Amino acid sequence: MPSQFLPTTKEEMKACGWEELDVILLTGDAYVDHPSFGVAVVGRYLESLGVRVGVIASPDLDNPQDFTRLGEPAWFFGVTAGNLDSMIMRSTASKKHRSDDAYVPGGEGGLRPKRATIAYCNKLRELFGHPQILIGGLEASLRRHAHYDYWDNRVRRSILLDSRADLLVFGMGERPMKEIVESMREGKRLKELKNIRGTAVMINITERKELGDLAVTLPSYEEVAANKVKYARASQIIHLNQNPTSAKALVQKHGNRYLLANSPSLPFTEKELDSIYALPFTREPHPVYKKKIPAFEMIRFSVTAMRGCFGGCSFCALTVHQGKAIQSRSVKSIVEEVKKITRMKGFTGYVSDIGGPTANMYKLGCRDPKAEAACKKLSCVHPKVCKVLETDHAPQIKMLKMARMVEGVKKVFVASGVRYDLANLSPKYIRELARHHVSGQLKVAPEHCHPKVLDTMRKPAIEEFDKFRDRFLEESRRAGLEQYLVPYFISAHPGCGMEEQVEMADYLKHNNLRPRQVQEFIPAPMTLAADMYHTGMDPMDGSEVFVPKSERDRKLQRAVMQYYKPENRDAVRRALQMVERDGSALEATRMKKFASGRRKRPVQQKRKGRR
Repeated sequence: MPSQFLPTTKEEMKACGWEELDVILLTGDAYVDHPSFGVAVVGRYLESLGVRVGVIASPDLDNPQDFTRLGEPAWFFGVTAGNLDSMIMRSTASKKHRSDDAYVPGGEGGLRPKRATIAYCNKLRELFGHPQILIGGLEASLRRHAHYDYWDNRVRRSILLDSRADLLVFGMGERPMKEIVESMREGKRLKELKNIRGTAVMINITERKELGDLAVTLPSYEEVAANKVKYARASQIIHLNQNPTSAKALVQKHGNRYLLANSPSLPFTEKELDSIYALPFTREPHPVYKKKIPAFEMIRFSVTAMRGCFGGCSFCALTVHQGKAIQSRSVKSIVEEVKKITRMKGFTGYVSDIGGPTANMYKLGCRDPKAEAACKKLSCVHPKVCKVLETDHAPQIKMLKMARMVEGVKKVFVASGVRYDLANLSPKYIRELARHHVSGQLKVAPEHCHPKVLDTMRKPAIEEFDKFRDRFLEESRRAGLEQYLVPYFISAHPGCGMEEQVEMADYLKHNNLRPRQVQEFIPAPMTLAADMYHTGMDPMDGSEVFVPKSERDRKLQRAVMQYYKPENRDAVRRALQMVERDGSALEATRMKKFASGRRKRPVQQKRKGRR
């Protein structure tokens, strides 16, 4: 494997024989040359196009040298907050500072600046005057339109305006980057690039008129900031225009200018995706780091098998970032990467994960190309599995079997999320999963149990989880393995009132479940759930949605879900009183047992299991 990293200093540039770089990528994350880190993928891809590219990682705003160490690029700076939104990385659901950051050395929290994309762009202009700047990554992608910001509790303008960048790349960036590179070689400037898929740019009124009906007009920033109904209407239009083959460009007025967001990039073919993951990644952090990077330690020996997700969960940004179409790598490509992993320092025989956004969507997709091209559904599995969706898990079963047969591999785990409603359609997949690909515990995400809340989340009925749990535990028993499910849940999600949350606790108690992790809902930009949180309505049909917003209600919901903790007993009693006062039909006397008495040891706490 190559030892050469993309240059991060002048000395490393000279070692490459370069006096100047074409593109400098600047990220809030540490520089880890692994295909799970976005800057590494974009950097290696640019390198494959013959671009002289370098990396500035985790720069300190108070240290100008961090930003100037590579000089000014001939073409542009490519700026990203990192793999995740910087506000989510900095703040909890209670808007308190996080004490850790998994994407920096030592996991130290607070190093990444607030609204990192904007902060980095401002610093570059301060130091270089008027450099060309392109922004991308998840933060830019999800904030490309006027959007509700949970931390400011208001609607903010497109991040393209607030960062004053020249161009925004949204979604997965390789396709638009190739066109951008070709344009740079022709001597064009970023602001001139008006019609590249997967990009957004500012245009004037004349350019808007020239577009005519080729673009759909969203309610303006000023309108959506002042009117929640118009905000919901804009959200609906945005989400209905995510299919690359049928989506139109979207235009949104901001003051006297217009944001033009072109149609999303087309998905990659298998061959194209294989070529991305065959790039010469070192699969290691840059050697300058002396402390471990937690996010890297987690995915060090993992393989990304596919991109995209057709689940359409309302709280998740995957569909509007990676797209709904599943883009899968070939078995050969995945096996070759597993072979590389076996030669890595520290590998002990265990591949930590082969998956993606949803592991068991590998090779799944629409069986009808014409229907797929015109489809505007946000989900292929909600409210039920689409009749033209391919749900055969045989390709994934084959791929996992080939991977675990690689010499030096003891076990291949599936640690990515498993969509259990799809898995239920393939008993053989559940059998293979239980027998060969679980480390003792399998993480799944039912999120809630109440049908109204699940419908708001766009998640399957809880009966699907029950069915999967029973089959998985039975297959584990037959294999002679003591294995368990670790379910994840969300509290305070739109649509969830106290009655629904008490019913959730009832379900957990009845099934002897004690969730160790409960995610308090955070409204991530450009997700349907965030728009429900802001407007109090479902943007897709205009129906009213209850939203628990007060800090008291949010804390109470979390406490009820973790009913078994002694410190939550008073909170559970208050919740039960609220439910009784509201006239709930729940069996309150049975529920009161949550607040007192000894409990049975829950199945999730058993730690035996085999690696």
